[in-house]
Amino acid sequence: MEMYIKRDTLNLIRHLISIFDMSTERKQDPNSTLWDPDNTTFPLRSELPALAGAPKDAAWVWGPNDNLGRLNLVTPSRIVSAATEIKSGESCRVDLPLSIPVKPSFGRETFKHDIKVIEGGVGHDDLYTLNTQSGTQWDGFRHISHAPSKLFYNNTRASDITGSDANDKCGIHHWAQRGIAGRGVLLDFVSYAEKHDIKYDSASSYAISFEDLVSCGQFQGLDIRPAAQGGDIQVGDILFIRSGFVRDYFSRTEEENIQIGSRQDHIWAGVKQEQEMIDWLHNCYFAAVAGDAPAFERWPSPESYKLHEYLLALWGVPIGEMLALEGVSVLAKKHQRWTFFFTTAPANCPGGVGSHVNGTAIF
Repeated sequence: MEMYIKRDTLNLIRHLISIFDMSTERKQDPNSTLWDPDNTTFPLRSELPALAGAPKDAAWVWGPNDNLGRLNLVTPSRIVSAATEIKSGESCRVDLPLSIPVKPSFGRETFKHDIKVIEGGVGHDDLYTLNTQSGTQWDGFRHISHAPSKLFYNNTRASDITGSDANDKCGIHHWAQRGIAGRGVLLDFVSYAEKHDIKYDSASSYAISFEDLVSCGQFQGLDIRPAAQGGDIQVGDILFIRSGFVRDYFSRTEEENIQIGSRQDHIWAGVKQEQEMIDWLHNCYFAAVAGDAPAFERWPSPESYKLHEYLLALWGVPIGEMLALEGVSVLAKKHQRWTFFFTTAPANCPGGVGSHVNGTAIF
């Protein structure tokens, strides 16, 4: 009994220390050559240093050999703090079935599942043929480059990914080896829109603006400003935006979903490309962002840039797409809180470009 009391006391002390560490401000010097992920206040986008050999707005600040980007912000103390979000223990997965959507957009391959019979039926194996970008997915840092410079995150080049000089720089396996867990924050824009009689189709080019997200947060009782500015968003949070794709998908017939997935224009609702949105996504220092939309951002972009370029190539922020957030929405409404513990297990595929999310939200 004494051993268990001592162990519980030690765990409590460690937890209190982690809370103290998180509440003590340690401000990151923007001109430092190597940033410290344990700091609590980080530079605004307007304060980013100009890095030699990097595009404007690049935040390649975790070292020349870094493969994690803002996943560096998922520190042990932040994971301990995020674990306090677990109160009821109710959980839900955020991955769609591998066979959904039945007709992937952007010309991607349809998932195929075959069962291999072993010794006449004594046993069986699975055979999967898939494109990791066809369904619920993490976009890794090898997925999209900064178009003007053709550079991927942290000065990764196309020749690092394919060809005779290919290596494992910024491969998805680096995320998998570390493991990812943290505090999730849901902005349930669908529920907000329904309450305010805002009607749109997720298969349209409807743009969710920064002001829309501010209003959605207020509707939920969240101040979506960074904590450093007095808001509720903490460094290292994982952002989730429910915009309606999954709900709409399951309300349509299979024929309708095939027709929509076969479109050549690939029009989807999502987050608006605008400077206010770029500033917010940067200054909140999310460890990752995700949504239920096929492209996270409104697609195609009417601007000269894509948010993918900023998030993936310039800042190293993973992007999750087509996540099943219906169950998360149900639990959030039940408990009237939109923060929760989240864990995800990307594929340990050396040199991989993307991965299924394999994610669970726990309330």
